[in-house]
Amino acid sequence: MLNVIAQNELVADADEQGLWLAEGDDPYFLIRFSPLRERYVVIKLASRSGEIQPKLYVNRGRGFREEEALTAGSGRNFLIVADVGSFGTICTLRLDPASEPCQLTLEVRAIRSAIALQHFISDQQRQNSELIVARFSRLPRFWKKLPTIRLGRRKTVAARYVEQARILSDKLLPGQLGCTDPWLSIVVPVYNAPVRYLNELVSSFEQQNIEGVELVLSDDGSDSSDTLGWFTSRPAKPNVVLVANPINKGIALATNSGIGAARGEWVALLDHDDVIAPNGLTVIQTAIATHPDAEFFYTDELVVNDALEPIGLMLKPAYDPVLLTGVNYINHFSVYRRQRLNEIGKLRSGFEGSQDYDLLLRYLEGLDDAMIIHVPYPAYWWRQTGTTYSSKFIDRATDNARAALKDKFARAGKATEVTEALTTTLHRIRFGTSATNRPKISIIIPNKDSYALMATLLKGIYEQTTYDNHEVIVIDNGSTEPATLALYNEYGQRFPSFSCHIKQATFNFSRAINEGMERASGEHFLLLNNDVEIIDGGWLDELVDCLSYDHVGIVGAKLLYPDRRLQHAGVITGFGGLAGHWYLNKPEDFGGPMNRLHVRNSMTCVTGAVMLISGECARQIGQWDEENFAVAYNDVDYCLRAHKAGFRIVWTPFACLIHHESVSRGSDRGGENSKRFEREQENLKRLHLTHTFDDPASNPGYSTDRSDPKITPFSSLPVPRRWFT
Repeated sequence: MLNVIAQNELVADADEQGLWLAEGDDPYFLIRFSPLRERYVVIKLASRSGEIQPKLYVNRGRGFREEEALTAGSGRNFLIVADVGSFGTICTLRLDPASEPCQLTLEVRAIRSAIALQHFISDQQRQNSELIVARFSRLPRFWKKLPTIRLGRRKTVAARYVEQARILSDKLLPGQLGCTDPWLSIVVPVYNAPVRYLNELVSSFEQQNIEGVELVLSDDGSDSSDTLGWFTSRPAKPNVVLVANPINKGIALATNSGIGAARGEWVALLDHDDVIAPNGLTVIQTAIATHPDAEFFYTDELVVNDALEPIGLMLKPAYDPVLLTGVNYINHFSVYRRQRLNEIGKLRSGFEGSQDYDLLLRYLEGLDDAMIIHVPYPAYWWRQTGTTYSSKFIDRATDNARAALKDKFARAGKATEVTEALTTTLHRIRFGTSATNRPKISIIIPNKDSYALMATLLKGIYEQTTYDNHEVIVIDNGSTEPATLALYNEYGQRFPSFSCHIKQATFNFSRAINEGMERASGEHFLLLNNDVEIIDGGWLDELVDCLSYDHVGIVGAKLLYPDRRLQHAGVITGFGGLAGHWYLNKPEDFGGPMNRLHVRNSMTCVTGAVMLISGECARQIGQWDEENFAVAYNDVDYCLRAHKAGFRIVWTPFACLIHHESVSRGSDRGGENSKRFEREQENLKRLHLTHTFDDPASNPGYSTDRSDPKITPFSSLPVPRRWFT
């Protein structure tokens, strides 16, 4: 028998059975069962308020620990299956359905057998094609020691992180700026703002303990007596400027009025329901002082509830223009040069809900990446209440965001179509490269024997792939299987674009790629492992389309294991002191932080299993390193060389393939292979200093000891970052 207990501001809706209101920052359900029980606990969870990221915890005898949370992905509809066994002394699960206020439905049931479970899952999937199924097996069933009893409320990860950031920033001395006083104007459009919000905003500003800043409150014709009374009763202060606009003209024009009244060399735009973090302005001033030639700064964000209690963090990468076309991850705290704001005409009307996004896209046009600085400090506290324009009118805000993106590329002379990403409110740019200009792609495949794998791959290339301007070059290091040789002969006769080159040799991936590129006649080069399986005909169109972004030299794909778990969503340099795939083994639809795995991203590395290299990049970077990286880390080495040369490397989720990873070659962990693997690890550290590498695609607040990085308070304040150094 299952017993479900709601905890921490989870309220059952009186009007609808099964509907819960999650109203606090740490709501959760306790699911209890007896020592003798059905094997599977099945949780059906659905959100009515937007996407959620539920987590499941097991008490292993140490209480429910954040670092041991099992994540189910990001979405609206979930079926979470926990294999708790038919007997055990661990009899409690904890489900955290969401990290922010929302409405949700919950059903929990027990199922005895694997066959009955599969029938139930299949039935649920037929009813809901968007259902995310998260299965957790091998859960602990017996305590190794008595469970810890926790007293009092847990301090959230976000709370611990921001507390440590404040402690470190207390020791920071303001930077010396050579600009006029005030150096910064914080412009806030106001419309019928609650008095409490205004008081908290002004209080956070006045507690900054820094000189040379002003707060400009631009009222957009408020008619609330409380708001108007606050404005008229507030004592005049020289560093708090009130701008009264008699007529409500919208947030864009109200913001422009505030910018017009601003005197600072730099301007930051905030919302009236948010606050500035302790020491936030000191951190920003220090960043400006150390980067005097920069044109734009942005910070990380702490997400808080209505009571300003931490409920989440937005830890951002360094400036990534590719990611920015999929999601406005920059948002706040953004600091602009006032002169440039005036030159581009400030904000535009007609982009309600995405007016900041449109401004950002126009402001950053033409700026060198080195002029755009990420300050990895949660300087902005974003109050998430669901009452902002963009959340209440999400469809219109999304349409306006896509209009702004279309305008951006039109100004650059690129005709585009902007459609939904894997998250429907995020964006995918379609350049239409493959339809209007189909450059020839040379597909290079290293192989030896492996008939079944090669038969599957070649069929996928020639019979499923819609992009047809390509040649296939197989570099074979000594096949002897008759079936494989016959397969080569068959494709050579059927397709003039197919060729194979067999030479008995010790396997050296870098050498095979170099030989393939020497034989290639295409404009660009596509590397394919022989254990890749094509499941979507448009995969190569998408890879080629990504070359339309500026300075892109390499493009990588989303790869799944055969059971549809995530195998490759980009490689983070520095993981484990070397480099590694992040979010390995997550569900196929896992969105990651800010749902960034649902849109295109820039990375420092992608896997060579599926890697498109532009001709320009190949000519400039040169050959793959056969001496130092014969088998392992050769793709990391090549990508890092391209990154250091200024080429952008893009990973896309819209080209998705199955990767049977190392099926034909076997493991690198035994005998001589192990020694070679260790040598190549040391070569990577020696040549690229990966043990100290700060990957701009990640954030200093994320750990580097695991594929699923956890948020870890830093021991010293990270330095401001840019993508290319």
